[in-house]
Parts: sequence; structure tokens; C-alpha cells
Amino acid sequence: MLEFDGLVKAYGDNQVLKGVSFSVAPGQMFGFCGSNGAGKTTTMRIAMGLARADAGQVRWSGRPVDEAVRRRIGYMPEERGLYPKMKVGEQLAYFARLHGMDAGPANRAAETWAERMGLGERRGDRVEKLSLGNQQRVQLAAALVSEPDVLILDEPFSGLDPVGVDSLAEALLEQCRRGVPVVFSSHQLDLVERLCDAVGILARGSIVASGTVAELRSTTAGRQLRVVVPDASPGWAAGVPGVRVVSEQRGDTVLELAPDGDDQQVLAAALATGRVTHFAWREPTLVELFRDAVTTPQEVAA
Repeated sequence: MLEFDGLVKAYGDNQVLKGVSFSVAPGQMFGFCGSNGAGKTTTMRIAMGLARADAGQVRWSGRPVDEAVRRRIGYMPEERGLYPKMKVGEQLAYFARLHGMDAGPANRAAETWAERMGLGERRGDRVEKLSLGNQQRVQLAAALVSEPDVLILDEPFSGLDPVGVDSLAEALLEQCRRGVPVVFSSHQLDLVERLCDAVGILARGSIVASGTVAELRSTTAGRQLRVVVPDASPGWAAGVPGVRVVSEQRGDTVLELAPDGDDQQVLAAALATGRVTHFAWREPTLVELFRDAVTTPQEVAA
């Protein structure tokens, strides 16, 4: 189990982390989400010993993370940590050896992961000669090449094309299948929703929501209906009791029902305004759950 327990960090008067706690089980993929400046990168840097927490602790298998443990962590920083004039294959083998692999296995692992990341023909090229997307693939391969016990990745999908995204997603799922806990941050919430077993949402230095996407959905205030009435007059649902209009565009309306709201009343109101072509319960996306979680009551009121 990888545990982040009560992390507190301030830079002067700027309180970056305010008791951040979450855990990632073996074989679990955990999506760490938050707006820019929420504290995601600081949390990961503390885990890797690149920043020191004012309070709290990061543990792996019940043991505080120290240098020996960190050698078994595959880490990808948000900013690239590569040697631009070093060749791709040599660089991957070098990182594998830094994590404790012997020369032979390190060279074989470098070749394997270069191929896996679609860089097989670029192994002899210097990193600076690669596109930004391919440099991102090298950074990812460097995190995976040592067969780590834990993966901590900061924005790993940034800059990847769809083929690269699919390759990385499969590589991460493969790591989970062999029992590796994976935590990654991302602003691409559709990927987080698709890949992750659990999600933590960070806002203003605190975890404001955590759990599976299904668990986060269960905490939403109301149920949502999607109703499509192509010829409907705008505002047709506004007068239905216990209903709040979430969105309305060209006859496609999303409604939130209070606990005492009646879906049959909604259907009757929809039929009264025109032909109903779609009427179904709708689950909020992770994007919507994220927006609700990070928005303060004051921001809603404004």
C-alpha cells in the first residue's frame, strides 16, 4: 500500500498542502486530479524526496519512503528530466542502472521499452532530435524501464497523440496487473475516468473528494435526466416542481431532479411541448463531478 498521510507544506505564507491524505492499493490505478496550483506536483515531489513536508509522511508497505524505497519507484516529473544530448537507448539503460539493474538486463529492458513506446527506430538518436511527443515517450519509458514496484507519474499523457495514449494506457494497465500501484496526475479527465480504479480531487491544498467514480456519483445532490425534444420551446422544464435545468441546447435538455422530483412529471411536461426522442437517466461525467467538487459555495453564489 502506498500511503500519503497528512501532508502539510507551506512556502512562506502560501499554504500549498493542508493535510493531504490518500492511499493507493497494490494493482490499483489512482487518478490525482486538481486545477493548476492545487498542490499535485508538490505532493509527488514530497514522495520522491524533492521537497520536504512540514508535517505528514509518505509510506510504502507501512515503511516511510526513504532513498532505498525510492530506487524502486518509477517517477515521471512534469518537467522533463532527460539528458538532451544522450541517445535514447543509452539513456534508458542508464536510468535502469540507476535503479539497480545490472548492465545486461538494463540494456535488454531499454530495448524492450523503446519498442513498447514506439521508439525502436529512434534508439540511436539523441533526445534533442526528437519531437516533444517522442521526448515524452522517452520520459515514460525511463519511468518504466526498471520494472518498478510503484509508479508516480505527473501528467504522463501530456503531449501524446492518440496512438501514444493507447500505448501508455496499456503499459500502465499491465503494471497494475502485476500488482504495481500507479498514481498519476492529469487534466485529461476522460482518461482518468476510463482508466482509474479510484480518484482523488485536490483543491486549495486539500482533498475535497475521493473514491471510485461510482462513489463520487453517489454523493451528488440530485439525479440527472437527459431529455431530447427537437421542437421544444426553450424553458419548457423550468416550471416542473423539484427540477433544476443543468443545460439546454437545441431541444437537448439535462435536468437535475431533487430527491422528491418526479420523472413522470418531467416526461408529461416534455410530451406537452413536442415529440420526445430521448428520455433517460444520465450519470454525471468526471468533468462535472470535478467542477462541482472544486467550486466553492461563494463561487456558486457569484
